[in-house]
Amino acid sequence: MEAQEIFKKVRKIEIKTRGLSNQIFSGEYHSVFKGRGMAFSEVREYQFGDDIRNIDWNVTARFNHPFVKIFEEERELTVMLVIDVSGSNNFGTNSQLKQDVITEIAAVLSFSAIHNNDKVGVIFFSDKIEKFIPPKKGTSHILRIIRELIDFKAENKGTNIAEGLRYLSNVIKKKSTAFLISDFMGDGFEKAIQIANYKHDLIAIRITDEREQNIPNVGLVNMVDAETGITRWVDTSSSKVRNHYANQAKLKMAHLDTIFGRYGVDAAKIHTGSDYVKPLMNLFKKRESRK
Repeated sequence: MEAQEIFKKVRKIEIKTRGLSNQIFSGEYHSVFKGRGMAFSEVREYQFGDDIRNIDWNVTARFNHPFVKIFEEERELTVMLVIDVSGSNNFGTNSQLKQDVITEIAAVLSFSAIHNNDKVGVIFFSDKIEKFIPPKKGTSHILRIIRELIDFKAENKGTNIAEGLRYLSNVIKKKSTAFLISDFMGDGFEKAIQIANYKHDLIAIRITDEREQNIPNVGLVNMVDAETGITRWVDTSSSKVRNHYANQAKLKMAHLDTIFGRYGVDAAKIHTGSDYVKPLMNLFKKRESRK
């Protein structure tokens, strides 16, 4: 892609997603994700009723009078975007590819984060770690992330969600709010979900296309697996074939819901070509209601 074309796309996405972030998400983002812990603020003299567990014994010994540590809610977050760049995301039958939706959602979340003075980092993964962008603040950093999302070409086409989550846990030592954005075509990641959500605040955003759940009757079709390259002729005129396809999709959905529910991972499902604002708002409101 030419540099001028990339710039135009970055600018277009910036205008759209910055507006959504400022008008819709900023307040919800702040109320839902603020205060993930308590940070040390200062020491003061002990007062009746203070928790003796907060006594600063070093300062107390120095002044021969009890002092306690004062903590305040920690406002600054590290937001990590763990993004699936496997081959299956280059698919879409309703005006957008899954990758296009991922780019916009990542941009909205990024602008919401910097609006609240938070750091944002990105992990791109396929069946390996493709790229890591360390967390930083600032608009120029966010524009770099959007540029990478638009123009990034993964070396591999497979999916290994567990590898992406393992890398998150290994490279980000401090607790973060981590958005796992994927179509969840892979498997074998349940344990990695559990571990990552124990260390971080993990949120799953599943991007899907309606034709991944229901295929129309269009006769004999040569289908290609975008990740393996394997082709297969499918007779879509057969109701048995279409029903089997739909049932498999429902089982996959139910399995994902079970995993997310089991380990307390908040999740949203977003379709290509549809409004992603409502599912994200519902996700945020669900988190807010539990506070």
